[in-house]
Amino acid sequence: FKTYTDEETGQTIIAGMGELHLEIIIDRLKREFKVDCNTGAPRVAYREKPGHEVLNARGLFKRQTGGSGQYGDAIINMYPGEPGSGFVFENKIVGGVIPKEYIPSVGKGIEEALETGVVAGYPTLDVRVELVDGSYHDVDSSEVAFKVAGSLAIKEALRKSDPILLEPMMAVEVETPSEYMGNVMGGISSRRGMIQGQEERGSAIAIKANVPLSEMFGYATDLRSNTQGRASYTMQFAHYAPVPKNVAEEIIAKSAK
Repeated sequence: FKTYTDEETGQTIIAGMGELHLEIIIDRLKREFKVDCNTGAPRVAYREKPGHEVLNARGLFKRQTGGSGQYGDAIINMYPGEPGSGFVFENKIVGGVIPKEYIPSVGKGIEEALETGVVAGYPTLDVRVELVDGSYHDVDSSEVAFKVAGSLAIKEALRKSDPILLEPMMAVEVETPSEYMGNVMGGISSRRGMIQGQEERGSAIAIKANVPLSEMFGYATDLRSNTQGRASYTMQFAHYAPVPKNVAEEIIAKSAK
């Protein structure tokens, strides 16, 4: 369970393992802590990732007016990382084309920019970046300018990489009397779920599946209805997977509003 404040809206966001987890927390807030809270619909924590490597993406930040200006120029190579590898930044600069005191600022600018991806504004996962070239100005360059240059470079690279929208997949296990197995499997399939296996447990059947989290809202109610209240289920996060194109288009359209 996590909680944080959305800086843009001022709303308090609570994050948990699923719809039921959040419902229990909200109930406790109201009942035990007497918090009169208005809650919105649950939101899915989508993610993004680059589709392929992009070489020599450039971020040039140049502001030169009457007085002192700003100048930062960074050229990067970007590679999709292995799942779970996070953000990796490597300095491959040869010579002094960028003074060494500005290089950490480039990395910081890239890392912060990855928090809002170019597909629908979701964090970008598992990216390896090499800083390979750039330039600076004796007077106008600064840490701030190179931080902006890093941000511009990674955004340029991501746009060129055919980025992919990812959704959280949940490992769902439903235990049901055997006579309702067909209903349960049909319900899972209707939610874009993939059956992974099943096993007998006495007179019951345990069905294992991977289902997108976005399709699990309201599942507890449907399961009770389809099994006369005799089935139960558990779920936990499994992994992120690419969102089908037609579904991704809907998500992107909503994020643009």
